[in-house]
Amino acid sequence: MSDILFRSLLELGDDSLILAQRLCEWCGQAPSVEVDLSLSNLGLDLMGQATLFLGYAGEVEGKGRDADRLAFHRDAEQFRNCLLVEQPNGDFGQTMARQFLFSTYQLALFEGLVGSTDPRIAEIAAKAVKEVRYHADISADWVIRLGDGTEESHQRMVDGFDWFWRFIDDMFAVDADQRALIDQGVLVDRAALRPAFDARVAEVLAEATLPAAEPVWQVGAGREGRHTEHLSHLLGVMQQLPRAHPEAAW
Repeated sequence: MSDILFRSLLELGDDSLILAQRLCEWCGQAPSVEVDLSLSNLGLDLMGQATLFLGYAGEVEGKGRDADRLAFHRDAEQFRNCLLVEQPNGDFGQTMARQFLFSTYQLALFEGLVGSTDPRIAEIAAKAVKEVRYHADISADWVIRLGDGTEESHQRMVDGFDWFWRFIDDMFAVDADQRALIDQGVLVDRAALRPAFDARVAEVLAEATLPAAEPVWQVGAGREGRHTEHLSHLLGVMQQLPRAHPEAAW
């Protein structure tokens, strides 16, 4: 059972880690200084979550790997993040579309994990849920502002969401082996969160005057370690220094 818990903690930590890395790519390139700082702060919140979940994963694994080792010394196929978070930033509208979709999902997930029967998971979720509620609110505000803004900003939001609809099912995928941990109250059944997620997304899209999501062919298996080519490029940047100097100490 510990290997299933280890893998589940990797999923939680990797989602936050990879999206944090993507948001940090905006540093110095955002539309304004205020937005630049805001995106960096979202990234820092996610990095903190990743550190806690990956640190706990290392303890559960019991092979001496800490959060840094798990973040910087795994290959792409060993990551268990959902495919949505590894997608390129695109323009600011596309970044906000991704942030809104992920934060809406993550908020529902962490609100459930606050009641986990695993005290460590419950503790991390309780700390993070306040941050994620802010992430969900601010990204929804941007979706509405841009969607109901100019003709160009509206079209950019449409294009941004069109890129991400194919990765939605992957976020909610549950491994059959995780059912035992769900039954024990350690994990949340992600599939059960989908109706509330769909309702919230539809509500914000309507307010933003954006078209509702239409069914598209879904791409999945990120939780199984099968990723798009974008993750390898991201890891090439993120892991360059620790891989080049594996014994370096700060």
